[in-house]
Amino acid sequence: MSRAVQITFDCHDPIKLATFWAETLGYVIPGPPGVRLDAGADPFVAWQEFISGLGVDMTPEDFRAAIEDPQGRGPRVFFQIVPEGKAVKNRIHLDVRAAPGMQNHERMQALEDECQRLQDLGAQRLERVDPNPPMETGFIVMADPEGNEFCLD
Repeated sequence: MSRAVQITFDCHDPIKLATFWAETLGYVIPGPPGVRLDAGADPFVAWQEFISGLGVDMTPEDFRAAIEDPQGRGPRVFFQIVPEGKAVKNRIHLDVRAAPGMQNHERMQALEDECQRLQDLGAQRLERVDPNPPMETGFIVMADPEGNEFCLD
């Protein structure tokens, strides 16, 4: 029997990272249970109002965020505040499949275009690895706004 997976990021700013990764992956930021969000409504405000309506006092350190695949195929991604900063390279990372099925120049141009879009959202470009057939098709290493490494693949 297979199991569903949730990917959890430890971070300092869950709203900032949830917003970045939702844009990166084409995910949505869900509203609270039973709350229908109007177009353009801020889901984070809706969550704060929902939690406050439950009588729960939240400090900024208590806040968390999540994003979900609107088609329900990909894993849910959760962001939680931790006090410590990132200290070393990730032992696990995400590969964002930005150029599936593409090869050579077409592939690298698609990755470069996506790299620029993500830099505009706050990511940092770390390294480009060019194609080296037959084993390497090429990728770009990046870091999200809090320094978590990921690859454009």
